[in-house]
Amino acid sequence: MRISFIGAGRVAHHLAHKLSQHHQIVQIYSRTLATAQTLAINVKATATANIEELNPEIDLVIIVVSDQAIASVISNVHQQLPNVLIVHTSGSTDIEVLAHIHARAGVFYPLQTFSLDRDIPWSDTPIFVEAKSEDDLVLLAELANQFSTRVYSYTSAQRLSLHLAAVFACNFSNYCYDMAQQIVDEQQVDFSLLYPLILETANKALQGDPKLMQTGPAMRGDQNILKMHEQMLQKAQREDLKKIYHLMSEQILQSHETQS
Repeated sequence: MRISFIGAGRVAHHLAHKLSQHHQIVQIYSRTLATAQTLAINVKATATANIEELNPEIDLVIIVVSDQAIASVISNVHQQLPNVLIVHTSGSTDIEVLAHIHARAGVFYPLQTFSLDRDIPWSDTPIFVEAKSEDDLVLLAELANQFSTRVYSYTSAQRLSLHLAAVFACNFSNYCYDMAQQIVDEQQVDFSLLYPLILETANKALQGDPKLMQTGPAMRGDQNILKMHEQMLQKAQREDLKKIYHLMSEQILQSHETQS
């Protein structure tokens, strides 16, 4: 396939590199030409900062921009490529954002966290495809199956639920690691001492119901420890962390009181 990208950020970087192994990446568009050029050089494509320069002789356009920019981007791309399959990679944007403007609309959503300096385990990364036509859905599924063993045809509503869950499982949990590091840094304690605990917690979540795997003072209802921790945070003048600690402890406590 001949594929062009609209956007040159982290998701575009990883997806373009992977697709370039089996397909031709024709163009990389970005509002900043230098950003487009950086990715384009790596995947042997041409770079542009002008939507009007998009090559019409392609099979697929992948929009990889912020969610709030998708609607305006699709309008511009549709004018240049009215008959080409256009997809976005968002977990939270309904397909209709594209489809009410462009007939051949689809979604190609990899459920993964992307960083420029880390490789992606593509074979285990779930990819969710959606399209307005059955032919385009088959095409997107075949494309995804070339590098992932976990390809699913989900609706926009199902995909949105996964995206919300991913925020809790990935973004919020990572911020919890950040807060943990802030706490130990205050006392010059090595954060790496928490690595075995982090890994074991993640492994337990993969092997059973996370609710049943819950441990800690809130689950036990140990008010003495809860108060001591909150007092420590107050003494350290970390009212922000104290509020989060209290809210999460209350939620865990209530959850396990209901369960019991």
